[in-house]
Amino acid sequence: MRNRFSANLSRRTFVAAAGAAGVGVVGGGRTGAGPSAARPRSRAVFAHGVASGDPLADRVILWTRVSPEPAAAPGSGRGSPVNLRWEMATTADFAAVAATGTVVTTAASDHTVKVDAAGLSPSTAYWYRFRVLDGAAAGEMSPVGRTKTAPTAADDVRRARFGVASCANWEAGYFGAYRALAQRSDLDAVVHLGDYLYEYGPGEYGGKHGSVRAHEPARDIVSLADYRIRHAQYKTDPDLRAAHAAHPFICTWDDHESADNAWQRGAENHDPRRQGSWAARKAAAEQAYYEWMPVRPQVDATGRHLYRRLRYGKLLELSMLDLRSYRDEQVASTSAKVDSPSASITGRNQMRWLTGGLETSQTTWQLIGNPVMISPILLPPLDPERSRILTELLGLPRNGVSLNADAWDGYTADRRTLLAAIAKKAGGNAVFLTGDIHMSWACEVPREPADYPGAGSVATEFVVTSVTSNNLDDMVSVPEATLGTPAAAALMATNRHTRWVDTDAHGYAVLTVTPAAAQMDWFFVADRSVRRSSFRHGQSWRVAAGSRRLTKAARPA
Repeated sequence: MRNRFSANLSRRTFVAAAGAAGVGVVGGGRTGAGPSAARPRSRAVFAHGVASGDPLADRVILWTRVSPEPAAAPGSGRGSPVNLRWEMATTADFAAVAATGTVVTTAASDHTVKVDAAGLSPSTAYWYRFRVLDGAAAGEMSPVGRTKTAPTAADDVRRARFGVASCANWEAGYFGAYRALAQRSDLDAVVHLGDYLYEYGPGEYGGKHGSVRAHEPARDIVSLADYRIRHAQYKTDPDLRAAHAAHPFICTWDDHESADNAWQRGAENHDPRRQGSWAARKAAAEQAYYEWMPVRPQVDATGRHLYRRLRYGKLLELSMLDLRSYRDEQVASTSAKVDSPSASITGRNQMRWLTGGLETSQTTWQLIGNPVMISPILLPPLDPERSRILTELLGLPRNGVSLNADAWDGYTADRRTLLAAIAKKAGGNAVFLTGDIHMSWACEVPREPADYPGAGSVATEFVVTSVTSNNLDDMVSVPEATLGTPAAAALMATNRHTRWVDTDAHGYAVLTVTPAAAQMDWFFVADRSVRRSSFRHGQSWRVAAGSRRLTKAARPA
């Protein structure tokens, strides 16, 4: 949403309303023939680094992008086919190669390379690299990346640890959160919850004091070439490249990978009169995403889809959701239509898959990678009797008026269906990992928003703040905590299931899961407009297995 009024509050208007309510990569070497005078150097041939993702017990996705010649720029549609060899080893010196193969890439896939490297050992760290076999860049070697496979379903895993990130806007600042994640050696993977990139043109959505750096291409991205160029630009960021090279990523998309406030047949930031059909734009965005991201989409009778599930032994299952491709159009926060049984945020097939998996899960923890908040944020939250009266007299939503109908608050029937499935799971421990809102939250997810704590909670939710995208203090151009402190106090006072919220800081989080508890530790950057800015620990919250209640932790797990 481009700072214009909408009856359906977006993330930007949400943070304004909240204020009002409160008053480094390992370098690769070269093998084979030496470079000729005409041959591009490796940093140009592999300018976008390497990445891995979606680790299973016996396989992992490996990714890179090769520029076989200067004319074969991202989005150009130019360049000859290129043959590459990929290698994996259990040591960084590649003394003993554990897996290898060859792959060809062409301009049809924008010269991106994706390999589902199989035959690997579980719970094992691997180093990987690519080498060009032919053409002008023959012999050039990619940077070296490190990845890690998941344990088997039968393994008695005692700890899993994930970096968590969301909402990285190139123009709003530098990606220091990715640098900090890259420097950690204790992560099994990084979970990215969406808004990996932003679709706006230069100057349309910058930082607190304007744009720190400019988007390419110099327009809202609409075509396949546009989306490819934008993905390529983001992967030139050295901190993002370092994070990808250090850890496997488990990613899903939110709206800005296509357009702001996207839904099944349109988006708020899409004008068919100027930008053509939504179907064509969405198809272009999806194709570029699948080309440029280390994801393993699932294919079944319904077609290709991004929602999928990964398992870490007996400890946890992680269900990654797609809450944009199948959702119905958002309605106004004040409309009783948010309670309509026909309004879905997941779509029928994804909801069936999600609830079925949660009900039959055999792991201690059920993690849900959730692009938008599921905890209700109401202004004000109403007791059941007042809610019923206002619903009947004024047509307001049954639980009160939400601040953000773009989240699950705009699709309460789907939320009730999902929470009912979670409640049915005997001994279940559901934890939502959420992005999108550009703030940090620790919430208990109530059975009935208008009857908390009386009706109790069903799950917990940890919300990671943005890597760089604007939040409350940025929108009103004031120092952190000027409005944030009273706004946070007001939000927690009127939404008692919210145990903690920070409306101002940017950064990342780390989730640690053991059989006994799940704990989220938040870390905040001092200044996102400074490339090498420092970080501080924000807060830590934990939920003990079987409790569904949050307690503040004294220090990072």
